[in-house]
Amino acid sequence: MITPAGDGAEATWERMCRGGATAATPDPALAGLEVDFSCRLPADTAFDRAVSGRAAWRLSPVTWAALTAAQDAIADAGLDLAGCDGARVAVVIGCAIGDLTLWIDQAHRLADKGPGLVSPTTMARALSNMPAGEIALALGARGPSLGTSTACASGASALVVARRLLMDGLCDIAVAGGVERAVNPLIVTAFNQMGALSSDAEPSRSSRPFAADRNGFVIAEGAGVLVLERSADAAARGARVRALLAGCGETTDAYHSTAPRPDGAGTEAAVRLALREAGLTPGDIDHVNAHATSTPVGDAAEAAMIARVLPHAPTVTAPKGVLGHTLGAAGAIEAALTVLTVERGLVPPTANADPVATPFDLDCVTGTARPQRIRAALSNSFGFGGHNVVLAILPGAAP
Repeated sequence: MITPAGDGAEATWERMCRGGATAATPDPALAGLEVDFSCRLPADTAFDRAVSGRAAWRLSPVTWAALTAAQDAIADAGLDLAGCDGARVAVVIGCAIGDLTLWIDQAHRLADKGPGLVSPTTMARALSNMPAGEIALALGARGPSLGTSTACASGASALVVARRLLMDGLCDIAVAGGVERAVNPLIVTAFNQMGALSSDAEPSRSSRPFAADRNGFVIAEGAGVLVLERSADAAARGARVRALLAGCGETTDAYHSTAPRPDGAGTEAAVRLALREAGLTPGDIDHVNAHATSTPVGDAAEAAMIARVLPHAPTVTAPKGVLGHTLGAAGAIEAALTVLTVERGLVPPTANADPVATPFDLDCVTGTARPQRIRAALSNSFGFGGHNVVLAILPGAAP
């Protein structure tokens, strides 16, 4: 993971477990806008550990972040892809927007300086599938590769697709996740015009999922990538299995272009599909990583659904309180955080949430990280267009 909480999985995890404030700061690129803060990646993020020199010039910042996270994931998995059959390696990377900043810059260049000064690398850098394509190129992965685009569920959708490729025998290793770097004045203005963003004067408290006074999300950037294998293949090579992606549920609300169904029927159906595929019952779920973006309508619908479907009150956490909303990367980053939560038996707290003032019937972990033995967890991701994706995650070994 590369997130506003830190450069790398461990740095991100440590910051998440501390809880506290949102990693939002005033953003010079947004100066003069009504919302002038965001959650950016750390300034000292070492992108050059993945690629540098002449190979870096053609990569957009979006692709560079995805490739760095992918290289970290490969190293963490203990894989030497040079010794693997590249035709059996798949790459699936979710991205909702692509490099919009590059499109805008090149449009200005066309208008101001003419067609001769539009970069011939624009298409190869800006398309939303290029993170997947460039990762495949860097890894020598010649199996299936594609980008998923389901708005803010894109990263989770990538994991679902990767799991299916493995189950169908179309690959032996799948590198999958999500990326987004869309903090741009146009994007921020568009979200703000629809009333989706928090406009608090205090950025550090601006993202507060499930809080009574929540008033919108904070735009963020990041990347999260995971390595998936069939259990037998991982065991055969003696790999450390962090967790098992045991089931997935996907539905569509078909209700509104941006608003969730108030009754949560679509998200509930996705939860029940994930449980059925994993062979679980609602009572087996000990923890939920909520999508909770800090919007009034979205958080209320999700909270009501969780309380209805899981009435035994599993612990709930909402990473966007610290990270902000990383859009197309969120589902993958939060799946990775759920993996660590299950693996380490520790639930990170939801930032800026007061359990006394939370108006929902949830066991929302706040203040400090809570130790917990977790038999099974859910990671929820929802996106504009009515996309619902739920992942059921189990420990990699018997707890």
